[in-house]
Amino acid sequence: MERLAAEPDKLWCLSEVDIFRDLSDQEMQVIADNAPMRTYAAGELLFSPHNPVEVLFILKRGRVRVFRISGDGRALTTAIISPGTIFGEMVLLGQHMYDNFAEALDEAVVCVMSRADVHRFLLADQRIAIRIAEILGQRLVDMERRFTDTVFKSVPQRIAATLAMLARQSPRSGFLARGQQITLTHEQLAALVGTSRETATKVLGEFADNGLLRLGRGRITVLDAARLDAETGT
Repeated sequence: MERLAAEPDKLWCLSEVDIFRDLSDQEMQVIADNAPMRTYAAGELLFSPHNPVEVLFILKRGRVRVFRISGDGRALTTAIISPGTIFGEMVLLGQHMYDNFAEALDEAVVCVMSRADVHRFLLADQRIAIRIAEILGQRLVDMERRFTDTVFKSVPQRIAATLAMLARQSPRSGFLARGQQITLTHEQLAALVGTSRETATKVLGEFADNGLLRLGRGRITVLDAARLDAETGT
């Protein structure tokens, strides 16, 4: 169940969020007062077609997977949201999310803004509106790449590409490095790339046997960044 997060600092949720990077403390305070924090447990849905929401989420901590379910029951991941960015029901921003699910991959802390407050505090500020447009444009590019990968890439290539992408999203570094650790179960990884857990486990085992990765309970450590990158097929 979602719950309100503790607020020891009203600006904590919005600090280090890129779209607010040059706002004054006073401007940040106004937004913080209108964007309460909520916490979702790992595996919990933030929204779904059966429980749609008309809010904008600002992710402070954790990771969130946005995905769709095809007619034959397969899950297709359209985005993996990392801290410091936005997602949610964005009809007002040109993206319709009613047919999407959003699942917390880890415990996720978000700030939540209503449609009216998004218009009032975000879209009315040209600085923020431009950054939101840039984020949504990049997300469309990423979604098209995911669709293309699903059609043209093999499962091992999709797994390598997903691991490389998650490693680069780590707050420790913006590049793929040896020793980079990814917190992810085999089941979660399978869901991200659209395959079975058994197949994901088999591919990970092969990567580990070849010295690319080290596997642990709920975590994957990159041992050979260059060779993992080469396995992505790009």
